[in-house]
Amino acid sequence: MSVVVRVLAGVALVLGVLAPVTVAEPLGVGFQWRQTYIDAPDGTRLHADILRPEGIADDVRTPVILTVSPYRSHTAFISAPRLEGGPSTDNLPVEPALRAGYTYVIVDLRGFGGSNGCPDYGGPGERADVATAVEWVASQPWSTGKVGMAGVSYEAWTGLLGLAAKPKGLAAVLAFEPVVDPYSYLYMQGVSWKFSGKPVTENGIRPADQVGEEHLLIASTPGRPDDSPEYQANALDMSVRCGEEYLALTADHNGDNPDWRARDLVDGVRGSTIPLFLGQGFLDYNTRADRVFDLWNGLGPGDHRAWFGQWGHSDCRVKCGTPQFDAEMMAFFDKHVAGKDVTVPGPRVTVGQFDGGWRSETAWPPVDSRKIAVDLRTGTYTDRGFVPGADREIWSISQPLAQATHLSGVATADLRLSGPASATAAVELYDIGPDNRATVITRGIAPVAETTNVRLLGQDWPLAAGHRLGVRITDVVDDVWSHAPSNAQVTVQSARLDVPLVPQRQPDLTGGGSEAHAKWRVEKVITLTPELVSSASITMNLPGETR
Repeated sequence: MSVVVRVLAGVALVLGVLAPVTVAEPLGVGFQWRQTYIDAPDGTRLHADILRPEGIADDVRTPVILTVSPYRSHTAFISAPRLEGGPSTDNLPVEPALRAGYTYVIVDLRGFGGSNGCPDYGGPGERADVATAVEWVASQPWSTGKVGMAGVSYEAWTGLLGLAAKPKGLAAVLAFEPVVDPYSYLYMQGVSWKFSGKPVTENGIRPADQVGEEHLLIASTPGRPDDSPEYQANALDMSVRCGEEYLALTADHNGDNPDWRARDLVDGVRGSTIPLFLGQGFLDYNTRADRVFDLWNGLGPGDHRAWFGQWGHSDCRVKCGTPQFDAEMMAFFDKHVAGKDVTVPGPRVTVGQFDGGWRSETAWPPVDSRKIAVDLRTGTYTDRGFVPGADREIWSISQPLAQATHLSGVATADLRLSGPASATAAVELYDIGPDNRATVITRGIAPVAETTNVRLLGQDWPLAAGHRLGVRITDVVDDVWSHAPSNAQVTVQSARLDVPLVPQRQPDLTGGGSEAHAKWRVEKVITLTPELVSSASITMNLPGETR
């Protein structure tokens, strides 16, 4: 794809051809705004928007919250045209920060917005950009020298890059729905995830192989006529080599690629003591509830916080049904960045259960979560995809539960398979009600091999008394992963599920439901026939399962 084509597509994004036209909500607080450029050690010029509380003098030092982003073009936020121009603050905690006396700084990653250079997809260049931005902000005469970072999605990823880089002045990070390992973000053991087609549909339609092209389109968004000449030139500064290298990496399904391994932040932030406020929705269609828990459990000692629950791709300021989030977020920054003598409310880990309850934990998975081994039914399925049918699946269904059973953690499945490596094996868990309506709990996938381990996404899900646990082994879930069918038969010679269970919990926190939670209850449900439930029923030896 040529640079010219990317630029034209970027213009299309700006004009709203590929996205609905939206107008950003103005901030509800006054502010002063100016722009500047930061020189990175390798000569890259990083554009920065600086927002200061209204009426404050230039030499008054304040704590600073920083977002380093690929999405903050003055012309379009991701793909939504910004008709009013100016600093892009959509979905950032800029307003509460300004009200609390913070300066808010937004820095464009190399290759995006008003910054020049090659986009790097979480590589050493972007890690250096984050370190450069933090240390520059900390050294300014209007800064106290303490910097917090905040963001969702890619902007949370850059916060984790900050933890890995350990720049001078970084005092705390808030990261919700972050990319933790860009390889597992795009591919699950080599199988391409599908991303949703929002706003039209949240079902997966866009294979992860295309993410590189989409990001290059965003990087090619031109500046506005009222931007400076340098901003406008940098916005279109994209060489063919930059694009080719970017596409080659993001389309590579091989997790052993050294460039992928170097970008894995699980090891990169292991042992970190810089306070981290981490969040992940179990229902997130974008950054799924996967390796984020490895990162969380690899942190060093520190005043870390986490929110894990039933929401989608957002933080919890407005979309989780939790009125206490803003107070906890600002107290976190006030304590660690502003240096105030405050207590951060809430537990170390806030958990939203699928039944709508909210509770406190000291760890997640909970310290008393235990894996129960379940032997599953065997058989043969056809790796053909797309058209539903009994030949694509093998069901195992528990006996009804005499008492509530609580799944909390990361389930895994060990399969012995015979079939070609070009085929796939997916495992799904279902909550099956007395009416045989089955709701997806979690899922995972791997290529077929003689010994195949499938790691499912994390969840926290109470199964009510009278319900059953269902397990479906299939070839692929068509709206979740992109897979070319081999049209071969796969034989499951043995199958074991390790399901994480905890003793029954009593919710002890205030909280409601989210939009994603309501949709999941409706959209991720199928109705099983009585004949299937009867023929697939086995005894799983779950606690409280009837015999």
